[in-house]
Amino acid sequence: MMSRNAETSRRFPAGSGSPTRLPFAFARDQQVLLDGARLITGPAVTQMGLREAQRRLGLRAGVDLTATDQAGFEAALARVYNDGADGTAKDADPDLLFDLEDMGANARQRDLLDDPSDAPVIQLVNRLLKRAVLTGASDLHVEPHEHGLRVRMRVDGFLQEVMDRSDVPVKRIVSRLKVMAGLDIAETRLPQDGRIPLSLGGRMIDTRVSSLPGHYGERIVLRILDRAAGLMPLSDLGLSADQQALLRRLSALPNGIILATGPTGAGKTTTLYSLLQLADRAERNIVTVEDPIEYDLPGISQSQINADIGMTFVAGLRATLRQDPDVILVGEIRDPETAQTASQAALTGHLVFSSLHANSSIGAIVRLRDLGLDNFLIAATLRGVIAQRLLRKLCPDCRRPHSPTEDEAQLFRRHGIAVPEVLFEPVGCDACGGSGHAGRMGVFEMVELGETLRGAIDRGASETEMKALALGSGEILIGQGLTAAAAGRVSLTETLRVVGDVA
Repeated sequence: MMSRNAETSRRFPAGSGSPTRLPFAFARDQQVLLDGARLITGPAVTQMGLREAQRRLGLRAGVDLTATDQAGFEAALARVYNDGADGTAKDADPDLLFDLEDMGANARQRDLLDDPSDAPVIQLVNRLLKRAVLTGASDLHVEPHEHGLRVRMRVDGFLQEVMDRSDVPVKRIVSRLKVMAGLDIAETRLPQDGRIPLSLGGRMIDTRVSSLPGHYGERIVLRILDRAAGLMPLSDLGLSADQQALLRRLSALPNGIILATGPTGAGKTTTLYSLLQLADRAERNIVTVEDPIEYDLPGISQSQINADIGMTFVAGLRATLRQDPDVILVGEIRDPETAQTASQAALTGHLVFSSLHANSSIGAIVRLRDLGLDNFLIAATLRGVIAQRLLRKLCPDCRRPHSPTEDEAQLFRRHGIAVPEVLFEPVGCDACGGSGHAGRMGVFEMVELGETLRGAIDRGASETEMKALALGSGEILIGQGLTAAAAGRVSLTETLRVVGDVA
């Protein structure tokens, strides 16, 4: 019996010839994989798979045979077919990598194009999905218009056009997506929501689908969640050393509410999950109520919201309180009832993480007042607030330096930050696809509630007064953005676009 990640190697008798890539579906189902001149087998390898692998290897002698467990085989499968480790992925059929999970009693993962007679519409939809996933897009937009169909994907917060054609069957493409998502294709007058669970060479991809009737047909937007992507460590989020120390301190608290605020797509969930990782101790019971579950967190109980059957945030939170939790993550506080229940949970000895839509850290306090929480309850339960934005990082290969103009220098002075000798702007090159940017980084405005700020909240102080008590000029979002621009990580234009010149 092999250990979970153990591998055993021996020599596989063969002769001369060159190895050829096995079809993805065959390699997955028969548990046999050709990695260059190396043969990798899984625990359920079949004789048919071995015979086909030997036939393709030819009659060469001295081929390595590596037997591994299921986890090791799936990791090798993903590496060979996704990353192109053997140098042939770019030449393989681009549509052989997607699997669609059947939702019936005999649910299993199957390849979308196992049948070569699949219709062109299916092939086109698969290509669009695969391109969006491999590009790292967060959303895919399918937009019918007067002259045909436009498809765009959101990468690093910006929409990029993928296709705009007049010669495609728009209704059939929309219907294909609705069928995959389990939606009613006969209902075209009402909005609908569904999901498409996919896998890409072993990576679990959860796709949330929303349809909206329009003048020229139904518009479909897909939110793409790579549940196997893994969480980033705090150092990769863009946090300073002081901010990382503050998060560790907040996550160790025994009770209270910690909020992440910002617009949609600002990375609030990623920050909350990172906090959960810090709080994940063997002696703590951690439970989440989410919509959707974006990442799989080992050792943590995660629950999915389903409003259609009454499983709302407040219902899930109330049920969670009967599960003897120490730490609770509530995906979002969006109504007075959820806010009230979260506050009561914090008062009764639980540590609650959640997100809230507000423009700033102090704005979250005003938003809680708007949701009906009394000032004394906010002061008693709120422990910390994190406001954040995501800025596109400059491509290090093509960024262009320039001296700050007088207006730019005045902007730095106004916010109490030293004027840098040089700023950088995007240009565009082959490495960044002509965008001038490569990846994103976060800027964070963090407030830990001390006695002074709690007293201000309790007496009903205004947002301006509370902001003056809690934050210095360099600690607000625009100050963090200007500091990143001065360091050459982002452009000043990007900072002002995302954060704005807000004092």
